[in-house]
Amino acid sequence: MTDEPETPPDEIERVYRRLSKEAESGGYHLNPDVPFTRELVRGLMINEKRYGYWSCPCRLASGSKAEDLDIICPCDYRDPDLMEHGACYCALYVSEEILRGEKEVEPVPERRPPAGERPKPPPAPDAASARLSPLPLPVWRCRVCGYLCAREGPPEVCPVCKAKKERFERFI
Repeated sequence: MTDEPETPPDEIERVYRRLSKEAESGGYHLNPDVPFTRELVRGLMINEKRYGYWSCPCRLASGSKAEDLDIICPCDYRDPDLMEHGACYCALYVSEEILRGEKEVEPVPERRPPAGERPKPPPAPDAASARLSPLPLPVWRCRVCGYLCAREGPPEVCPVCKAKKERFERFI
C-alpha cells in the first residue's frame, strides 16, 4: 500500500485529454492502450505533487529539478527512442506504426547515462560572449525536440513539443 494521496479519476482524465491533444498537435501520439496511458499520466501527476515537475513515471527522480531536467516529460530521450524503437522508454509516446496496431510496443533500453556520467548543463552565456555573436539576438534550442528560435530569451513553452522554458539552452 502506498501513502501517496489518491488522484481523482476525473483529474487524470482531464490531464490525459490535454496531453493527448498537445501530443497530436505536435505530431506525436500517446500509447493507444488507454488504461495503461492513464496510469502513466497518474504517475506524472504524482511526481508533480512529489517533486514539483513531471518527472518520467518510469525513472527514479532525484528530486532536484536541475539534475532531472533530462527526464522531465517529454524527456530528452523521447525522440531518439521513438525513432529507434517506436516508443519512448515508458511507452507514453509511440510511433504511428504502434498507434495503428502494425507493431507491438517492445522494451526500450535505458538511454539515460548514470548519474556520474551525465553532461552538466552549459553555463549561462555572459554579456561579453553574447556581444561576440554575429546575430542580433541569441538563438535558443529546445533540448527535447530541437526547435530553434532567435529572441532575447527562450519561450515559456516550446511551440512544437510543449516542453517548458527551462528545457531550452543557449544555442548561439
